[in-house]
This record gives sequence, structure tokens and C-alpha cells, in this order.
Amino acid sequence: MIRFEIHGENLTITDAIRNYIEEKIGKLERYFNDVPNATAHVKVKTYQNSATKIEVTIPLKNVTLRAEERNDDLYAGIDLINNKLERQVRKYKTRVNRRNRNRGEQEAFASLPEEKEAIEIQNDDTDNEIEIIRAKNFSLKPMDSEEAVLQMDLLGHDFFIFTDRETDGTSIVYKRKDGKYGLIETTE
Repeated sequence: MIRFEIHGENLTITDAIRNYIEEKIGKLERYFNDVPNATAHVKVKTYQNSATKIEVTIPLKNVTLRAEERNDDLYAGIDLINNKLERQVRKYKTRVNRRNRNRGEQEAFASLPEEKEAIEIQNDDTDNEIEIIRAKNFSLKPMDSEEAVLQMDLLGHDFFIFTDRETDGTSIVYKRKDGKYGLIETTE
């Protein structure tokens, strides 16, 4: 069963909102064979112009589902998020199940008889194969996050991987859609 952690920013999460989110996103359970410890992290944010932003992240053992949507209507945004998450499940179902089958593990996604799309995807494997067309090797240099951002900008990239001088761990800086920068730090 999927548990929900729902947080509101500039908005109080009412029982009606909570129930609607749990009802809509909870329907995703039917796509999985086993979701004992799944937690859906839901963030709902409202802006001054009454627009809302909904973010849903569901980390599972074999895949992490994530979707984000902005909409003037909160409930319509939740519906759109649910549609995005269902499309992600359908898209990755065949790949993840095939990988698990090859490893001798239980298939992560359940087989639903009414899913004609999944059967079509399984029959047409050529379009869904992941093809890596280029690989690069480079050494991670110790630096701080500000230096990494400068290097990223100099190279004209959207992200940059480096060894954090202070923690000696691998970190990533990236450019956000709003033009600001983000930092991802790894843990062991």
C-alpha cells in the first residue's frame, strides 16, 4: 500500500485535498506486484496568482516515479499528475520487468489484461531499446560547489560532476529551469 506524505506550501492541506490525492495517486498500486514500503512524497504549492504547483515523487525499489505540474486548478493539476505517472509506468513497465526477469527477480510491474498498450510495447522492442551512442571518461577533481558552477558555465553544460573538497564525496551541480543552480550531494 502506498503511504502519503503530503506537504502544502502557502496552502493548508484539507481533508478533501488529501482524500483526492490519495484516491487518484493510490490507483497506481494496481500497476505493481509489491509496494509494501512505498511512500508518495507530494508537495503542493500555491502562488500569489492562485496558480498551483504539484510535485509527486514515489521512490520504489526498481524505479522512481516523479512528475511535476503547474495549473490554475489544483484538482485538474492532480489529474494531470496522475496521467503523467501512469504514462511513466506504462513506458518503463516492459524494460524494468525484462531486466528483473533476466536477473531472476520478481517482476516489479503487474500484468494487467486490459493494457493493450503494454502488449504493443512488448511486441515492438526496437523503439524502446536504450541506445548509448557516446561514452566519456574523465577524472573527478576536488573542488567546491562554486568552482564547479564556474567550470560548468565555462564548458556550456547544464550539469557538472565533481569531488567535493570538504566531504570527499561525489557531487553534481546543475542549472535549473529558473536559471539558478542546484546541488546534488551523494551519501554512502
